[in-house]
Amino acid sequence: MSPVRRCSRTACGRPAVATLTYVYADSTAVLGPLATYAEPHCYDLCAEHSERLTAPRGWEVVRLTVDSGPIRPSGDDLEALANAVREAARPPARRQDGGSPADPTEVGRRGHLRVLRSPDTQ
Repeated sequence: MSPVRRCSRTACGRPAVATLTYVYADSTAVLGPLATYAEPHCYDLCAEHSERLTAPRGWEVVRLTVDSGPIRPSGDDLEALANAVREAARPPARRQDGGSPADPTEVGRRGHLRVLRSPDTQ
């Protein structure tokens, strides 16, 4: 099976570029960028079918911008990633007496996860 998601329209094998979702309570069809995961109640459409989409009479079509280019990380995303790597690489702070970590509620640590003491048992 191909990892590329295909258009949901019958007999169309083109790659999907947009996701169609119906909001029945508002009588609205929302056409937006391709969803990260295939959802059972959404329809993936190719470029041709997404351009030709019409809704039933009385319904509104909301078209969100579909970026056809490759998704690239922004500068903010890269900076946040760099900060997270720096934080994970930093050794845990120690008290001056060389004992447990500076945070008195921290009992243990494994990677980026911390085990905290219950506030009731202090």
